[in-house]
Amino acid sequence: MAFSSGGGSGPMADMNVTPLVDVMLVLLIIFMITAPVMTHKISIDLPQPSPNVTPPPPTDPISLMIRETGGMEWNGNPITLPELQAQLAVLGVKAEGDQPELRIKAADTTEYDKIASVMGEAKRVGVKKIGFEK
Repeated sequence: MAFSSGGGSGPMADMNVTPLVDVMLVLLIIFMITAPVMTHKISIDLPQPSPNVTPPPPTDPISLMIRETGGMEWNGNPITLPELQAQLAVLGVKAEGDQPELRIKAADTTEYDKIASVMGEAKRVGVKKIGFEK
């Protein structure tokens, strides 16, 4: 410990580094012990693809554009709300592997309520693959 010898020049400004060295040594020992444990290999049996099964051919995605006015386009063709519900119902009855992806694209100023209602309808009829486009 550092003590002043009564010179009266004020307190000494020396820092006691002993606790810092103790903490550093403890951390060094911890890292030296845990580092070899981290280098052990872990064997994992991953599933292998079956050569007999062929994946289904990919289906073309369906593009649904929602305008800021509420108007919609299904693959570039104008569509009304009842027609959209019918198209989504046709998609919903297909098996999940056979369903094409429904890609929703909306204008920047489109209200969220309009997008949410389309997504809710798609979920209600069983459409599983829904994505968004910019």
